[in-house]
Amino acid sequence: PTHYLERQLLFLTLGGVAMWVGARIDYRRLKQWVYPLLLIALVLLVITLVMPARNGAKRWIFLGPLTFQPVEIAKLALVAYLAYSLGRKADQVKTFTVGFVPHLVVCSAMSVLLLAQPDLGSAIVLGVTTLGVLFMAGAKVSYIALALLGAAPVGYQLIVGTPWRLQRMKAFFDPEAYADSEAYQFVQARLAMGSGGLTGNGLGNGYQSLGYMPEAHNDFILAPIGEEMGFIGVGLVVVLFAILVWRGIRAALGARDVFGGYLAFGITLLFGVQVLFNIGVVLGIIPNKGITLPLVSAGGSSLAITMFLVGLMLNVGRARNARAAEDPERAAVRKKRARVRVVTA
Repeated sequence: PTHYLERQLLFLTLGGVAMWVGARIDYRRLKQWVYPLLLIALVLLVITLVMPARNGAKRWIFLGPLTFQPVEIAKLALVAYLAYSLGRKADQVKTFTVGFVPHLVVCSAMSVLLLAQPDLGSAIVLGVTTLGVLFMAGAKVSYIALALLGAAPVGYQLIVGTPWRLQRMKAFFDPEAYADSEAYQFVQARLAMGSGGLTGNGLGNGYQSLGYMPEAHNDFILAPIGEEMGFIGVGLVVVLFAILVWRGIRAALGARDVFGGYLAFGITLLFGVQVLFNIGVVLGIIPNKGITLPLVSAGGSSLAITMFLVGLMLNVGRARNARAAEDPERAAVRKKRARVRVVTA
């Protein structure tokens, strides 16, 4: 536990610096980095395929004692690309070949590389985020429905055609029958959430953090929180994420330019989708997809880049507030000029 605490404190510090940078720079400068970011993200996703596997997946790039997940850079690159491209094609967003297909192609390229790792959960997150931003931009609902219909048989084949995914699906519908295998994490999570009650057993007094639940610090971090802090602690986490999403929506709606609006909305949607999926998995509402809880689950690259994204979102919101603060001053200047004109006349 001390190892993870020290490691997270280190990356929390780096993440704080990243958030400060994201909040202070002119976010519009990100436009010139959109295509280099896309290229870097795709190259890194390809490199992961030749890296050693960990827990049966090739999702990490190893640099000596350090590791990072390129999917986090892919999330940043995709959201920035969607904001930039849709802002440029605002008058063509309802067209299929210009406003819809190119964005779906970029998302699909990333998703194919993620599925090869394999990382179905992240591919779903990127797909939902892309379709959500396209919908917000004004893409036709029929195009989005067509994309979902096309993805449905692919998703079905990925589950049915992969034995371990099929076993996970069976365990989701009948966890008691797989309590010692595929459903072990969920069963332990349910026990942890139930034993925590309203106020929890106290920090450090949970059993799941002692190793009874594999990867309790990652995908199922909400279970130890529920065990040690109870329903109140879990509720507090949910409320904090709700506030973050609300602030993101406010920033998007009040952005001073189209790029900033789409950027803030894309980041907000990215957070929201991951939070909903993670909580849904812990509560047994949806099957396990290996999606972490942003800002809470252990992970250095995830924490640093997520905090940078939060900084960008706050940046857009701050620009909105600055504009609102300037408006009264401009109004006063206009009134003064009007009085001068009247007196002169």
